[in-house]
Amino acid sequence: MSRALATPLNLANRILTLRGERVLLSFYLAELYGVDTKILVQAVRRNRNRFPSDFMFQLDREEWENLRSQFVTSSWGGHRWLPYAFTEQGVAMLSTVLRSPRAIAVNVEIMRAFVRLRRMVIEHADLAARLDRLERDYDMKFKVVFDAIRQLMLPPADPPHVPIGFRGKS
Repeated sequence: MSRALATPLNLANRILTLRGERVLLSFYLAELYGVDTKILVQAVRRNRNRFPSDFMFQLDREEWENLRSQFVTSSWGGHRWLPYAFTEQGVAMLSTVLRSPRAIAVNVEIMRAFVRLRRMVIEHADLAARLDRLERDYDMKFKVVFDAIRQLMLPPADPPHVPIGFRGKS
């Protein structure tokens, strides 16, 4: 098991979107915290009332198979149980269950990664809105050009029929 602390790069790559939520999977969190996945899940089960469904949920078989198929050379290995997915609030709640200095440091980095992701989404939405406005303006200003291009794309009209062959003097 890797003992490296979380870095912004490896955290951003591990935050997934499942069921419309940004989540981190239990086995990855266990790796970050430096504990076995079994230990993390046991701690959560002992404190189940702290983890409502909007904080944590277990993947179903189809979600897990779909997720695994996205990673052709998965280093995740085999799992007997379907992994759990922890939302940002669920990760924050883990800090009340796992209290080691390492868990606290990892939680701080995870919270920072979620904040960075949220900022990127907001900036992306702003950029998309600006592009939409430009596209609307662009379409209106260049309507004549687009219409001309559409005319050029039409198949040519049939030319008038001209008889083929030799015509002698009559």
